[in-house]
Amino acid sequence: MYKLTLAFRYFYKRRASWVALAAVALCVFIVVVVMTVMSGLVGEFKEKNHNFTGDCVVGTESLVGFPYYEDFITDLNSADFVEAASPVIKSYALVNAENSRGMGVEIMGIDPAQFSKVTGFGQSIHYHKDASKAFEPKAEPNLPGFVVGIDLWLNRDEKGEYYFEPTPSAAAMTVTCFPLTAKGALAKAGTDLVNSKTFYFSDTSQSGLARVDGSTIYLPFADAQLLCGMTEPVKRASWIHIKFRPGVNLDEGSRKLRSLWEQFHSRMQGKENSGLLAQVSVQEWKEYRRAFVAGMEKEQIMLTAMFGLVGLTTVFIVLVVFYMIVSHKTKDIGILKSIGASTPNVISLFLGFAGLIGAVGSIVGIAGGLWFLRNINAIEHWLFEKFGFQLWDRTIYSIGEIPHRLDLTMLLVVTGCAILACIAGALLPGVQAARGRPAQTLQVNQL
Repeated sequence: MYKLTLAFRYFYKRRASWVALAAVALCVFIVVVVMTVMSGLVGEFKEKNHNFTGDCVVGTESLVGFPYYEDFITDLNSADFVEAASPVIKSYALVNAENSRGMGVEIMGIDPAQFSKVTGFGQSIHYHKDASKAFEPKAEPNLPGFVVGIDLWLNRDEKGEYYFEPTPSAAAMTVTCFPLTAKGALAKAGTDLVNSKTFYFSDTSQSGLARVDGSTIYLPFADAQLLCGMTEPVKRASWIHIKFRPGVNLDEGSRKLRSLWEQFHSRMQGKENSGLLAQVSVQEWKEYRRAFVAGMEKEQIMLTAMFGLVGLTTVFIVLVVFYMIVSHKTKDIGILKSIGASTPNVISLFLGFAGLIGAVGSIVGIAGGLWFLRNINAIEHWLFEKFGFQLWDRTIYSIGEIPHRLDLTMLLVVTGCAILACIAGALLPGVQAARGRPAQTLQVNQL
């Protein structure tokens, strides 16, 4: 009982305790705010990549593509772990429009209805509620349409918002591709080496991925296949995007998919252009988008390591504070030892005191973090209105609201680490104080 009483007394009476408390609270506040925002940004970025890709992809980076994709899709539709599959043509092209000449873009040939069953494409378009009609221009439904990445078509304002016309404009764009044979050679000889076709603006797509929205144009699958020369002698595609059934684990589904592809590959041996199947890989969405996702994950790891160093600073602050407290409490320690308190009891007194500072400091820091995160978007909006300041320039970065959803697990880990850091800082001075002899600490000249 006396240990608890003295711990609370030291906590309330010593000003140095408030210094340690403030240090812990500030450290916890910073960690909670920064880790919440960073984890939210990384989580949103991963979710956007997942929505753009689907659960898994089968295909090749080669611009030639691979044949017999329709046969494999038939196998996929029969598999009990696959919800939907959609073929995709992926290549590069030059586009000519009224406001641009010879601009290089990435094209994706898709079946919008099927592609929307696998990915979030249907939710990314603006004008068409029915994804199956995404390539039908509002003005002329019978003309071939295209869907353009929103950052290729519109500019974001300072708030990260786009201005949309009430109806799609009647703009046209000529798409030019260099068709390739199955062996990778130019499909056309002579002076006319390219395939060209004019498409009419149908809709915009906002995937939330700045690199995609600023460089991609979506075309009808059959048109893209023809432009890229993937129709002769056997139809080819670049990728097959796949969504697993609900409840199918990503690793388990990918393992089954690899097994299914190996069986299909063996079955197709000896057929025309079957050698292209050897270049095909099966990748989970994280692996497929690793060039983009890995960078964000490494930044998150580095940030976590940096705040680990901040935690070490807290340990040293607590260490100094406890040396100051112990140096002024030698008489209390001597009295406790003289009436029978053991060395472990004295040590536990100071460790309990440290744990109390860590717990209260964590509560104060988390409370401050909760308030700040709840109002972080309003604060940023006020700063922008008054001073033109933004954490992220919305005209450059594809970010809406700043993430502010707290993770309970992260809060528990931060609280536990703060308490352990305080206990670690108090351990050395507490042990040294407990080893003192009552006869020395209670000498007349020290009373």
